[in-house]
Amino acid sequence: MDCKDALALLEPYLDNELDRADARALEAHVDTCAECAAALTRLGDLRQSLRDPALRHAAPPDLHERIRDAATGAVPTGIAPRAARRWVMPQWSRLAAACVIAFGAGGVSVHLWNSGQDRTNAQTQVARDLFASHWRALAAATLVDVVSSDRHTVKPWFAGKVAESPLVRDFAEQGFTLVGGRLDYVGDERVAVLVYRHGQHVIDVFVAPRAASAPLVEATEQQGYALTPVRLGDQPAVIVSDMDREERSRFAQIVRSAQ
Repeated sequence: MDCKDALALLEPYLDNELDRADARALEAHVDTCAECAAALTRLGDLRQSLRDPALRHAAPPDLHERIRDAATGAVPTGIAPRAARRWVMPQWSRLAAACVIAFGAGGVSVHLWNSGQDRTNAQTQVARDLFASHWRALAAATLVDVVSSDRHTVKPWFAGKVAESPLVRDFAEQGFTLVGGRLDYVGDERVAVLVYRHGQHVIDVFVAPRAASAPLVEATEQQGYALTPVRLGDQPAVIVSDMDREERSRFAQIVRSAQ
């Protein structure tokens, strides 16, 4: 892949719109091209900046009161008492002002709702990224970048590729076999993914750096797949699988108890 092709794929890559083959080809190019890596970082920073609540403009505190006074025919500040007796807002103006009030009140309500939903929206975006990454991996020719059930092979492979290599354990004795690992993205963050098999089920365990002390996402389900937040050693992680509730709970407990 050359720089021209890579630059054209950066935005769909951040939006999780690439299939696994194209995503891996782009990642391989970005790892060796400083210019494209910088472009990817800039796009990621821009996307993150656009989510900043500070970009939303708050209406002045007295705006609602001034519009209400205008709609009800209250005399505006500054009109002389004699002129006030003659000051009557036309009916069409009162109707227009009422519409403005409704629109303004609705806008303020939406702003307050959005402010309260920032965290929820962030969690929803993370959940979307996790599901998309798992499904993209299932549709790809290979599930992993490094194929091994040996923790001494998988853990070192992550070194230098993510901020912190995850704790790697094979749970084959409990029925969950380590297949290997891969790199993936959650939002703009590159994370380690440990891949397991349980019967016909493929299980992804997304592991974030230890600094991310809060859970990546709350437990949720979509299209028969589920996200289960856990901790793997000292790091926050999320299990993504299509196992039933009992199997998910058992695997989550195994992961939490890993040392």
